[in-house]
Amino acid sequence: MCLLYRLDSAARDIAALFDADSGPDPWVPDYVAPGKFAPVVVQGKEGRYLTPRVWGVPPPPKVAAEGGRPVHNVRNLDSPFWTGTLRHTEFRCLVPVTSFMEWGGVRGARTQHWFTVPSEPVFAFAGIWRDSEVPSFAFLTCDPNPMVAAVHDKSMPVILNPWDYGRWLTADWAEARGLVEPFPSQLMAGATAPVRRS
Repeated sequence: MCLLYRLDSAARDIAALFDADSGPDPWVPDYVAPGKFAPVVVQGKEGRYLTPRVWGVPPPPKVAAEGGRPVHNVRNLDSPFWTGTLRHTEFRCLVPVTSFMEWGGVRGARTQHWFTVPSEPVFAFAGIWRDSEVPSFAFLTCDPNPMVAAVHDKSMPVILNPWDYGRWLTADWAEARGLVEPFPSQLMAGATAPVRRS
C-alpha cells in the first residue's frame, strides 16, 4: 500500500503538463503523506484546474464511529462505498506524482523503494475526490507489476498514460474501469532513495 509520494514540481509547471489552470495555491515541491494537502487535477465545466485537497477520504460512518482511519488507497472498486463516486465523472481526479514509495524488506530492516516513470517528469495516479469536513482525495490501486511486486506484492497505484488522462476524467465508468491495470514495468525505474526532479 502506497503511503508516501513526492511531487517535485511547482504548481505552474504541473498545470502546464496537465493542460490545467494552476489556481491560486502555490504548491512547493515536497513529500506528500497521509493527512497532508496536495494538488489534484479535476475537470470543471470550463476545463481542468489544480485544487489542493487532503490525502485521505473519511471512511464510511460506521467505520469512522469505530475509530476507522481515512482511506488513502482504493482497491475494492465494487464496494458500495466507492461505486457512486467512481461512476460520476465529476468525482474523478488526476493525482500528480514525480515518484512514489513502497517499503521492502523484513520488519526491523525495511528499506524505502522509490519508483518513477522516466519518460514523464510528472505522471498521474487515477484518483477520486470527496467533500466532507475537509476536501479530500484518494487514489486507486491494482495488482502490482513485476517490478513493484518484487518489493510489495499486494498492490500498486494505478498509473495513467498521458493520453488516458482525459478518459479517466470524462469517460463513462465501463470505459474508465479498463484503465485500472498495472503500469508496464519496462516503462518504470526504481531506486532506494527518492528521485528528485527540478
